[in-house]
Amino acid sequence: MNELMNNGVLMAFLATLFTWGLTALGAALVFFFKSIKRDVLDSMLGFAAGVMVAASFWSLLAPGISLAEELGQNAVLMAASGFMAGGVFLFLVDRLLPHMHLQRLEPEGLKSSWNRSVLLVLAITLHNIPEGLAIGVAFGAAASGEAGFGGAVALAIGIGLQNFPEGAAVSIPLRREGLSRLKSFTYGQLSGIVEPVAAVLGALLAVSIRGVLPFALSFAAGAMIYVVVEELIPESQGGKGNRSSDLISIFTMVGFVVMMILDVALG
Repeated sequence: MNELMNNGVLMAFLATLFTWGLTALGAALVFFFKSIKRDVLDSMLGFAAGVMVAASFWSLLAPGISLAEELGQNAVLMAASGFMAGGVFLFLVDRLLPHMHLQRLEPEGLKSSWNRSVLLVLAITLHNIPEGLAIGVAFGAAASGEAGFGGAVALAIGIGLQNFPEGAAVSIPLRREGLSRLKSFTYGQLSGIVEPVAAVLGALLAVSIRGVLPFALSFAAGAMIYVVVEELIPESQGGKGNRSSDLISIFTMVGFVVMMILDVALG
């Protein structure tokens, strides 16, 4: 078991297979429902947003600051630069990768001839990149002895929990677009396939260069917060005049508390 824990790359890969599996489980709801009430979907996305905000601080930013202090680095500079770099990275990817959000009529990113279904899948795939990266860096840091293994596990569980509604948020709208249940499920679970790839890359970086860990942890936190602010919260709130926005905000807070408890209990 200790040997497995010391292999950060392998643990990151296994953890993201778990998160990918929960994405597939959420996507499998399409076999039972052709549609889902908008309030329910928005509440699930609000929960996911809360989980990601809590994970960004408790599992990534705070450990990164502590580690920078231990390494004798300028903790403020490392945290701030890494956090902003993560946001800028997602900003650039958002501008370049063709994709389409549920609440928006026009696709974003570079112009493409891809159909609406593919663009909807890519919208979820886009923010699975920082989630996979975050898990990889967390397990890489744990394997290097620079962070707790329990904290990395808590992060994987939290991201897995919020991947479940994301899987449904892809597959069920695709079903409404006219795709078969099988195709909708296939595309829905494929939105999570990027997580193991990003996790392996993040873990390799973390175990190879010890001094870059504070920056890498902050980078992952910034990328996740960008996704929350740019996509999850606007999607869950459904625009101005949404009468369910108060309830959705409560679900966001519940997601935050669940992730906080996981991190404190396991970390």
